[in-house]
Amino acid sequence: MVVRMVLGVGITLVVLAIAARRAKFLYELIKSGQPVDRFDRLGSRLWAQVKEVFGQRKLLKWSIPGAAHAFTFWGFVILASVYLEAYGALFDHDFHIPIIGRWAVLGFLQDFIAVMVLVSLVAFAIIRLRQAPERRQRASRFYGSHTGGAWLILFMIFNVVWTMFAFRGAAAALGNLPYDSGAWVSIGVGELLEPLGHTPNEWIESIGLLAHIGVMLSFLIIVLYSKHLHIFIAPINVSTKRIPDGLGPLLPMESHGAPIDFEDPDDEDVFGRGKVEDFTWKGMLDFATCTECGRCQSQCPAWNTGKPLSPKLVIMDLRDHLFAKAPYLIGGQEMPDHSDVDVLALAEGNGHHGVPESGFGRVPGSGAAQATRPLVGTAEVGGVIDPDVLWSCTTCGACVEQCPVDIEHVDHIVDMRRYQVMIESEFPSELGTLFRNLENKGNPWGQNNSERMDWAKDLDFEVPVFDGELAEDVEYLYWIGCAGSFDDQAKKTVRATAELLHIAGVKYVVLGNEESCTGDPARRAGNEFLFQMMAQQTAEMLNSVFEGREPVKRKIITTCPHCMNSLGREYPQLEGMIPSFGGTNGHWDVLHHTQVLNRLVREGRLTPVKPADGGTPVTYHDPCYLGRHNKVYEPPRELVGAAGATLTEMPRHADRALCCGAGGARMWMEEHIGKRINLERVDEAIDTNATEVVTGCPFCRVMVNDGLVQRQSEDKGTDMQVRDVSQLLLESVKRGL
Repeated sequence: MVVRMVLGVGITLVVLAIAARRAKFLYELIKSGQPVDRFDRLGSRLWAQVKEVFGQRKLLKWSIPGAAHAFTFWGFVILASVYLEAYGALFDHDFHIPIIGRWAVLGFLQDFIAVMVLVSLVAFAIIRLRQAPERRQRASRFYGSHTGGAWLILFMIFNVVWTMFAFRGAAAALGNLPYDSGAWVSIGVGELLEPLGHTPNEWIESIGLLAHIGVMLSFLIIVLYSKHLHIFIAPINVSTKRIPDGLGPLLPMESHGAPIDFEDPDDEDVFGRGKVEDFTWKGMLDFATCTECGRCQSQCPAWNTGKPLSPKLVIMDLRDHLFAKAPYLIGGQEMPDHSDVDVLALAEGNGHHGVPESGFGRVPGSGAAQATRPLVGTAEVGGVIDPDVLWSCTTCGACVEQCPVDIEHVDHIVDMRRYQVMIESEFPSELGTLFRNLENKGNPWGQNNSERMDWAKDLDFEVPVFDGELAEDVEYLYWIGCAGSFDDQAKKTVRATAELLHIAGVKYVVLGNEESCTGDPARRAGNEFLFQMMAQQTAEMLNSVFEGREPVKRKIITTCPHCMNSLGREYPQLEGMIPSFGGTNGHWDVLHHTQVLNRLVREGRLTPVKPADGGTPVTYHDPCYLGRHNKVYEPPRELVGAAGATLTEMPRHADRALCCGAGGARMWMEEHIGKRINLERVDEAIDTNATEVVTGCPFCRVMVNDGLVQRQSEDKGTDMQVRDVSQLLLESVKRGL
């Protein structure tokens, strides 16, 4: 008894000292990041903890692996009581937890969850073997992950379970188990061991007990020094995530915890992220939290079409770089000169996490060679993140949506873009044209503003244009947007929506030539200065339109989810933070046209009539900025049903929908690497055997249409067309007129 007590306490104190030293290092490293406030809305953050940590909400979307992870998580929670009993048994053979320590229900829960953890380990092993990178290459979500460490952790969890049953079984045989019933597996093991006699069972109990404690302590050290660090810090990362749910707005540029005033910037201001130490502490926490599960990678449209961007590998590379730089950030060591370190020699012949398509080498995860790399750069300079990786992102948000630990990949990618655009002036050449068009013409197409009302020509009713005063009976301001004004396909959408509003008797006005771009493409491309300039201009104009109106009566309809997101969620975000920003004068409510049209159908102001033949089969493409970013999934689908069409969903839909490839300002950039994303999406649509693709975004419509045209030119045997949901509804409504 004395020997095992001394050994148990001794190794525990040693391991806790090592763990405390590591925890202090991690705390200081993460704390060294730029300040950011993630402690507001404590109620929402507590609820996120309940849903995502204890409820395993995101993981359970993945059925079998999600259930296995949930059982394993709850195994850690419930089996903590077994470890409490184990430490008590070091001092007292008859130890039990006060009050509940002899409760049969607790004994049952302990044994049940341990068995389910064993079942989960089998499931994990099968999943990893089936998803093995060696077999599936890029198709594996574990491609690029540290798979050896994962197998080690599975082995350690297995050791936790069998040592638990060994010492509890021997304790049951000796009559020392606190439970007379309930702990059916432990009692059963005890019945098997009982014939061995008293002395052998005393040895088995002591060895099993020390082994159980030793495995746990070894597990603790392995976790603190591996990717499985997420076991301890994932709950913190979840609690400090962006609130509310839905990706919505990008965060404004801040430096040292305060917004940057572009009219009077401080000399110490940091524009974007040009070095790893420029990231906020939340960013550094993200890097350390990554589980390398690859769920983000498996959903990324860029990765799925052969491009070098993997959200997982971006975070892993930033983590490697951060940890290699730690001695110079918090350890007091002097940073070596980059020119004195042969980065390329170390990188030569090694693909980025085994991904040769990325075009640059992976430097080992520690040492001066890793620490001195530039954050963004090509193979020639040994950059941590290659420009092709950085500019492949469509900001669709699939990575953030799927991440079980709430890493904010898109924010970090855009922050690095901001530095490249505003400080380095390094960006794809096509964006130069985009920026000039926005600055000089107020729209990405570079068209004259005098053409903004061309979409309304030849309509058989007059479109009301704002004349300087908003009439009391006007319910909505109809925001046409640049695409609706200048793109021929998007014009059909705004015409159909205007006609439906007219039929329903909705009072609305448009701004005509007073409209200008919201700045969304500039912001996604990293040009925050241009975005804020355009946002201020547009906000001041909208304030003048709604002047004198109650906040609840300031309503805007738009057919473009990107405009919806900027006007509704990004402009209010800037008010009070940017000194020069005109503000939103408190509030306005921005609605997507499918939301308004769906409401009109429900109220009976629009009466769709289903076709006699039962309707054509259609498939709906979810726009990323309508769905994942703003959580609008059902209104467009309800309209499809109301119009009488038969909806056939693509395999990837709703929150797992594949991007069209136009987001993140990629609408104005060419795809030079891999398969075009819009072709991937079109191929998926064609496989549904639907006759038509419907969507609710002008960018998506352009991309899907271009993909269909290309497939038809290749004689792929499809005559599928693409329309907006509003056109489908208008056709149905006109049947009854």
